[in-house]
Amino acid sequence: MSSTIPPSVSVVVIAYNDAVLVGEAVASALAQGPAVAEVIAVNDASADGTARVLDELAAVHPRLKVVHRAENSGGCGTPRNDGIAAATSPYVLFLDSDDVLPPGAVDALLRAAEEHRAPVTVGACVRRELPQYHDVPWVPGLYTPGDVIERPADRPELVRDTLCVNKLYDRSFLEKHAIRFPDGRFVYEDFVFTARVLAAAPRIAVIGDLVYVWHVRRSAAQVSISLDRKDVGNWRSRIEAHRAAARIIAESSPELGRACQVKFLEYDLRMYLRELGGDPGYQAAWWTLTRDYLAGFDEAVIEAAGAHARWIVRVLLATEAPPADVERLTRFAAEPPRLLPPYATGPDGGPVWSEELPVALDRLAELAVDELPVTIDAEPAGAAALRVRVRDLYGRLAAAGPHTARLNFVPRSGGEPVLGRPVELRPAADGDGWTAELPFHLTAVAAAGRRQGRRGMQAWGVQIGVECRDGSSLTTSPRPLPGLLHRRALPSSRYGVLLAQPFRTGGGSLALRLAPGAAGALSLVRSRLHRAKAGRGAQ
Repeated sequence: MSSTIPPSVSVVVIAYNDAVLVGEAVASALAQGPAVAEVIAVNDASADGTARVLDELAAVHPRLKVVHRAENSGGCGTPRNDGIAAATSPYVLFLDSDDVLPPGAVDALLRAAEEHRAPVTVGACVRRELPQYHDVPWVPGLYTPGDVIERPADRPELVRDTLCVNKLYDRSFLEKHAIRFPDGRFVYEDFVFTARVLAAAPRIAVIGDLVYVWHVRRSAAQVSISLDRKDVGNWRSRIEAHRAAARIIAESSPELGRACQVKFLEYDLRMYLRELGGDPGYQAAWWTLTRDYLAGFDEAVIEAAGAHARWIVRVLLATEAPPADVERLTRFAAEPPRLLPPYATGPDGGPVWSEELPVALDRLAELAVDELPVTIDAEPAGAAALRVRVRDLYGRLAAAGPHTARLNFVPRSGGEPVLGRPVELRPAADGDGWTAELPFHLTAVAAAGRRQGRRGMQAWGVQIGVECRDGSSLTTSPRPLPGLLHRRALPSSRYGVLLAQPFRTGGGSLALRLAPGAAGALSLVRSRLHRAKAGRGAQ
């Protein structure tokens, strides 16, 4: 059934040296139907065949208008501003050249915008990791479908959504408040644009429909600006964008401004810290830059942050250079967070970061068991079991009474987990935590992956669930100890052979690749070659 919604939307597509992908983006916009009055593709002075691809498409599709910039702007803000200037429809929607709009996105957004007279309408977005096609929801739980937010100041958590591309904007609203992107090579231009939108206090309508698919190609020869973190300049750009956004929002609503700064501590800071790497020069430059910025934060903002972010900030401000246990700090910033032993106490007997840096881990006693950054170590116990040690954390876990542990395998590309059976935990012989041997059957895990449609190499996250006698529980990923990360070829009556490759994720967690049969083994080899090639390209 064709849409009855009148042509009302201009879709602005920006492109730079993206001849291979821009056609798919434009096609996804044109396929939205007659509600899209025009697709405005802005070519930011590309040096490849992007201009030719767009001109050929425009010759076939009258709704496609192409704007060719004579000089490259160096960023995404200027071409988007050019697209707004060229737009003639009542509403505008943004699309990047390597992403797509799912079917029905524009109709769903437009219906809600008209029904609620909302200057801004937001829908669901997923980050699609390619080539795995693993969809990760963007800011899950932030929005309630069907909700109408009368004032952004009533929902400070909205500052967590810094994207401009999953939203439909009333163009007259943008014009009335002179809302534009920063021009030139301004990385994270979304931060400033979104801040200007929130500062203008629009009514925001929320729909549950998927309206944007953000493609993430980490192994591409040229990664996107936001993923290009090989030098400290990217972090400097993010700080400057956040500084500008927080200032803009705070001028409109002090409460939103504080929420924006808390979000930086809880999200941006932790994300970059866990990706700090081992280059001493980068670490030192990153540390100095971060300390300088954090020094300007009010104590009330730091106090308002969650415990994990708050402790990280205290450690950063306590020393002018990265400490000897900086890797421990990066593991603590990972997801899930893990505070690795040893555990030190201060002069008053309270928990501190370390003997060298006696930064108080304040309000640890207030954390629920499932919020504790517990460390669970894992090592092999024969061919079909893991020996795990659940570490206590200043007596907090002991008070809950750890009772059982269960080994779970969770598909890294999404899907149903494979749950193990609970095994009783026993106090460790040396008194340091609790231990158990958790059995597993990798053939059964591989079979579950096959039933879920995975025919080649399968990637699984490994999790340990701990149940306590007081009714509380926690789930975290174990830390693999030496001796565990060895590839094994296991005989299988079902597959002939089953290749198993445990590995350590970037956050230090245990994960597993399974390759059932000859086809799976070939897929595993190809995956390794792909990762090796990507690694060389990133150097």
